[in-house]
Amino acid sequence: MADTSSKTILKRILKQLKGYKILLAATILFALITVAGTLAVPVFFGQVIDLLDIEKFPQIDFKQIFDKFIIIGAIIGVTCVAQWLMGVVNNRITFHIVKDIREEAFANIQRLPLKFIDAHSYGDIVGRNIADVDQFADGLLMGFTQLFTGVLTILGTLVIMFVLNWIIALIVFVLTPLSLFVAKFIASRTYSMFKKTSEIRGEQTAFIDEMVGNLKVVQAFGREDENLEKFDEVNERLTKASLKSIFFSSLTNPCTRFVNAIVYAAVALAGALILIIPSWSAVLPVAFSVGTLTSLLSYANQYTKPFNEISGVITELQNAIACAGRIYEIIDETPQTPDSPTAETLENVSGDINFENVYFSYTADKKLIENLNISAKAGQRIAIVGPTGCGKTTLINLLMRFYDPTDGKISVDGKNVLSVTRKSLRKNYGMVLQDTWLKSGTVRENIAMGKPEATEDEIIAAAKAAHSHKFIMQLPNGYDTVLAEDGGNLSQGQKQLLCITRIMLCLPPMLILDEATSSIDTRTEQRIQRAFTKLMNGRTSFIVAHRLSTIKEADLILVMNNGNIIEQGTHSELLEKGGFYAKLYNSQFAA
Repeated sequence: MADTSSKTILKRILKQLKGYKILLAATILFALITVAGTLAVPVFFGQVIDLLDIEKFPQIDFKQIFDKFIIIGAIIGVTCVAQWLMGVVNNRITFHIVKDIREEAFANIQRLPLKFIDAHSYGDIVGRNIADVDQFADGLLMGFTQLFTGVLTILGTLVIMFVLNWIIALIVFVLTPLSLFVAKFIASRTYSMFKKTSEIRGEQTAFIDEMVGNLKVVQAFGREDENLEKFDEVNERLTKASLKSIFFSSLTNPCTRFVNAIVYAAVALAGALILIIPSWSAVLPVAFSVGTLTSLLSYANQYTKPFNEISGVITELQNAIACAGRIYEIIDETPQTPDSPTAETLENVSGDINFENVYFSYTADKKLIENLNISAKAGQRIAIVGPTGCGKTTLINLLMRFYDPTDGKISVDGKNVLSVTRKSLRKNYGMVLQDTWLKSGTVRENIAMGKPEATEDEIIAAAKAAHSHKFIMQLPNGYDTVLAEDGGNLSQGQKQLLCITRIMLCLPPMLILDEATSSIDTRTEQRIQRAFTKLMNGRTSFIVAHRLSTIKEADLILVMNNGNIIEQGTHSELLEKGGFYAKLYNSQFAA
């Protein structure tokens, strides 16, 4: 389990900053210029006040005062430009880091084993990569914008105050820890609150994603009111958690402002006493005037202001760190076992597939497949039948290496699939599942997904072979019609036809058809079956089917139950046996 403590996460964030040393140096430089300009202005204002001594009227040197104001204006101008440039650089650093984190998280999602995806809601994973990263960016940007200037302002102001008047500077220095103590006390208690808020937000995102994606089912079963109650319950928890975390974090600013007001009052009182009592002024190494006191009051205000800003930054950083922790959990999640360094690329596949004493279970305490042996010769059509939960889909997952067997060996053309790259293995399979998936894009892009270099003629030929060309041409823009998310503007049967067209285009040496015609009407299914017969000619094919009428012509039928093959043979052979398959078949055609 990865360490998700705030200190560990903060160290990881700082480690990622090392890749942007030049930009960091630039933002520190601009911060120095900004702080130097901000600290220089009160000195000149103090000098202007001393020049405006009423006792010297009318011999006041207005030219010198005017020159001081020109200098002040120039300093303010340079400070503003430096502050703007610092903001630009900070934005660049922040959003580059956010880009890096999103890429890391998304890249690892691509490498994660399916068992992780199956165990987590899609909405939560999406929420971490979008909402949590955005929250992290907001906190990080505030940190860069105010942290550097705040720390430099505190240090610079303290140094100048010691130069101007060590007594007042000492008073300020002694009272400073009060602000730090208050900020640390509150911040240390808000991290867990922000973490809980992020978790509930992820739960809410997952629920919304699930309900929107299955709205038809929700409405069909009349579950709108129940879902609204569930959403209200989650929303209420999120509201309470958010209010609690914000309430406690919001205490930081007023508490530090109260301490800062005490510091300001102490400076004013000490300065006034020094001016009034001559003996106090006599011990100072430099002359103390009203202008100097004005400068010190300004510095006292500047000195305490960063504490308010930093306390706000700490609050945002606590939220950002909590969100970063959820993102790093995905980044640190153990990916699927990588391909062996010596893994070969599977090429020129004929299609001989063997399962030798294969064992597999999703969880250690629940056995599924035990001592499975299958021998499929190149070009054979292997049908897999059996009741729900018997292991048919698991067998497909093992063929595609979505999961690896816990024991035993699966080979293609005599090569152990563990010794070849996953990419080359999967490239040699064409898979059409019962659950269709289409990406947002044109019809052409969806068909050419497995063969991006395909020509227009090849795409059209594949569509005609899969009997999808006709309905595609009836779409508003034909092959250039843009499909909604997951092909939402097509019927289920049309989406299935497009998925079949993909395979027709690629013509891989091995096929997996998992209820591939389940969403197609009987008439179209007959045409698709003829197309599949042509497609499967010379290709090793695994056909998972519940409708046993579709697999009569299979070379070998494997009958599975409880993870084991209990019967195998051709359609006629299995009927003659009068066993499990015969009962299944007769139950479908009892009439």
